[in-house]
Amino acid sequence: MIPGVENTIKITLFANDTNLFLNKEDQLDYIQGILDKWCKASGAQFNIEKTEIIPIGKKSHRRTVADSRKINPQDNNPLPPKIRIARDGEAVQIPGVWIGNETNDQTPWELILDTIKTKLDLWGRVHLTLNRKRIVIQAIIGGHTQFMAKAQGMPAHVKEALTNIMSKFIWDRGTKPRIAMATL
Repeated sequence: MIPGVENTIKITLFANDTNLFLNKEDQLDYIQGILDKWCKASGAQFNIEKTEIIPIGKKSHRRTVADSRKINPQDNNPLPPKIRIARDGEAVQIPGVWIGNETNDQTPWELILDTIKTKLDLWGRVHLTLNRKRIVIQAIIGGHTQFMAKAQGMPAHVKEALTNIMSKFIWDRGTKPRIAMATL
């Protein structure tokens, strides 16, 4: 049960991503049978190599799931070796956000910052007007940060790093700013 959510969420589907939410009483053997029937009827397939599990609950339970490779001790079969079980400190991406137990909130942002820098470096080779630079910044920085910032929040150091990246892009790395950042 998720606090603030009236009904129990068992599954979410988005494009080709399926997220299944189980508790320790759910038996994966039973659910696997249902999924196999659904795949046969629909012609769909689950990509086992992309399957990841995040055990949730007490630390001892999370460790037991990772070590035994069973969500419920009554399951007949352990999870296949190709399924990744995220241990504490490891994040898993669920469309647009990174979640996990005892994870570092900086980790997903580092990849985003690197992607933004790379794309703005490419655009920096083109001599754009200030207005066009604004449009590029809105598309690239906004496009890469908006959803995750809304879903997970943005740490202050990331906001500061983005401001520095934006300033360097606008002022061609080293040119003295002609407009105060607050005004810009």
